[in-house]
Amino acid sequence: MRRRLLAVLTVLMGVAALLLCLPLAEGYARGRTEHLLLQRRSEAVRFADLAERMRTDADRAELAAEIGRYADLYGAGVVVVDTAGTTLVRAGTTPGAGAVEARRRALTGRSTDRLPTLRPWGPGGVVLAEPVGRDERVSGAVLLAVPTGAARRDVTVRWSLIAAGALAAFAAAALVAAGIARWLMRPVRDLDRAVERLAAGSLRARAGSDTGPPELRRLRVHFNTMADAVAESIGRQRDFVADASHQLRNPLATLVLQLENVEPHVTPGPGLAEHARALDEAERLAELLDALLALARVESGAAEPAAQDVSRAVRDRVTAWAPVFRAAGLELTVTGVADGLWAHALPDAAGRVLDALLDNAVKFVPGGGRVEVTASHRPDAGTVVRVADDGPGVPDDQLTSLLRRFTRSPEHQNIPGSGLGLAIADEIARLSGGTLGLSANTPHGLVAHLHLPPPPASRP
Repeated sequence: MRRRLLAVLTVLMGVAALLLCLPLAEGYARGRTEHLLLQRRSEAVRFADLAERMRTDADRAELAAEIGRYADLYGAGVVVVDTAGTTLVRAGTTPGAGAVEARRRALTGRSTDRLPTLRPWGPGGVVLAEPVGRDERVSGAVLLAVPTGAARRDVTVRWSLIAAGALAAFAAAALVAAGIARWLMRPVRDLDRAVERLAAGSLRARAGSDTGPPELRRLRVHFNTMADAVAESIGRQRDFVADASHQLRNPLATLVLQLENVEPHVTPGPGLAEHARALDEAERLAELLDALLALARVESGAAEPAAQDVSRAVRDRVTAWAPVFRAAGLELTVTGVADGLWAHALPDAAGRVLDALLDNAVKFVPGGGRVEVTASHRPDAGTVVRVADDGPGVPDDQLTSLLRRFTRSPEHQNIPGSGLGLAIADEIARLSGGTLGLSANTPHGLVAHLHLPPPPASRP
């Protein structure tokens, strides 16, 4: 937007400078042309007076000497003709284009009162004529071929000065426009960054710029007030979830302990089976409270994204989970993990998401199955961690719902778990500025893709 605003202001200032300098340049060219006409016309009048008084050969010689000196001095051409067009006296260059028309006007008693406007690329000479005598006593005409080199040089110099002044004014105005655009857009960019951080889950994001027009400053104040209210509301909700989860853990632990203590006193039979199911439900509730507490901590946004070594995190988590997979009769392999894979994410984001994905694989992939972990760098997506298994997979219409909270596939309702593992992993990825996606594997199974953004320009 700043570039568009600057472009509009620059175009407007360029048009304004052009509209100001063009009339000024044209006005000077016309003025210089009028000056040349008046100057040379006065000399043509003097020659016409001399020609009118010409009676004898001595007068003719005097006129010839006068126009000869003039032609030599100014590089002009002077021709005196009679009413029949016969040349009486000539000196200097021969008048060129326009001489016939100028002579015709002069022989009818009209002097040359207008010359074509002189410009740097104009003609090298012009012709003006003055009648000899007046009214019905016109006896001839004086044709003056005037060189325009000096006048065109003056116009060129003045136009150059005008152009230089216009460019200097345009440059100064462009600098002012750039400053105005920066002043106007700085609070807008600050608000945009704050909204982006707030949308990414950073509830502490605020607009800090205190510059710009009063309207934008008021907008900043209103935005910060709104962000404070939203952060306070969400904070209260998360605190409630965290507090409730934490407070329920103690009585639940006591209940589990009491159930375990009661077990020796329960006689074998239906009562013992019901006791075992009650103990399993209590333990499942404990897992659910732990998951809720973990989700509340993730959503609190207490940690800030930083540079993370994804290569090391992937290798460490695969090494930690290898005994679990062996005990479950599964094969866990890691391939294609290059060194130097870095991402800008929450602390240990790659490891925590990988824990959730591998935990799901242990639960849902049947014995003898295979799970493959890879990590790579993509210019368009940063660092990508891929976890693929050859289990039964999930129907395509259920893939989009697996990342929601408390969502489980209908075929896996009886497998232990809270239904929050993938939701927590997706929240970690989102708060890190990345994404977590699920897709079907070929020929069967599930593939999880974790995309994490690259770190800033500087690498650790």
